[in-house]
Amino acid sequence: MTAATPWPPALAGTPAIAVIEQAIARQRLSHSLLLHGDDHETLVAIAYAIADRLLYPATLPAPAARFAPEQHPDCFSLRPAGKMRQISADATRQLVTQVQVSPAVAPRKVAILHEVERMNVTAANVFLKTLEEPPANTTLLLLTTKPYALLPTIRSRVLHFRFPATTTSVAADGWPAWIEDYRGWLERLSTGANPDKAAAADHIFTLYGLVARFGVILDTATTEVWKRQKEKLPPDLADDEQVAIETGIANGLRARLFAEIETATRGFALPRLLEGDETVRRALTASIDQLERDVRLLRLNLNESAALEDFLLSSLRLWSRKA
Repeated sequence: MTAATPWPPALAGTPAIAVIEQAIARQRLSHSLLLHGDDHETLVAIAYAIADRLLYPATLPAPAARFAPEQHPDCFSLRPAGKMRQISADATRQLVTQVQVSPAVAPRKVAILHEVERMNVTAANVFLKTLEEPPANTTLLLLTTKPYALLPTIRSRVLHFRFPATTTSVAADGWPAWIEDYRGWLERLSTGANPDKAAAADHIFTLYGLVARFGVILDTATTEVWKRQKEKLPPDLADDEQVAIETGIANGLRARLFAEIETATRGFALPRLLEGDETVRRALTASIDQLERDVRLLRLNLNESAALEDFLLSSLRLWSRKA
């Protein structure tokens, strides 16, 4: 029987996927897997593909009705909830209770724990007991982009698989043009010696234009991604879980946009570095340090517009050359 949920096309046939497929076919898959990488959406796709193969094993006849993994009565999910996006001890206990019950229609149960690093300490300790004494006929799939944020005692009790992101860039309306305008701004900064008042004003207006456009691009992209993902979510998903998912989408997109700004900055500087331009090397090093500092502040709830403004103002100073 062919699985209805395919592997992400970019990962099909890779060594990690081959190992998992062989383990499932031999019924030797570990009861607890940690799926980690840079892109949560990729990890979710892998988890659903694993769940589909466990819930509908090839050794059994095809069922009359087939559920998608996220809608299957024997597939359970644990997600962060609320704007703080935390996994509480109560929610973890509820999941533990669900997996202790015998499966309803499938030969086994699957639990998918999204962004498992968001567990608070109490929740992590509650879950640790389940890892130490896993229920029969149950597979636990832990998903995280920050594996070292987990308790060492949890990491030591799961089988690790790391997967690369399957997307290379953010497909957001207006983003390619934003990146091109950012590169053009750097070009004008780095080649203009002693700019007059008009040129200085142009640099400032461009800077704040980039900040304003960034916010619109992020909001639009978040809305579009959320609209697509919402259609795939279980209909009974709690409001606070939906808020957490939408917040997570925004945070994930924001991180990827800032990562692409870093890539664009390096790409702009590389030809000049090959020419041995020491001024460019110092400007690049300082600007990347500043960007990474602002990204760290974002994790402390600094507004993304304020973080970008801080980075671009620093770039204005660092890349402007004096005669």
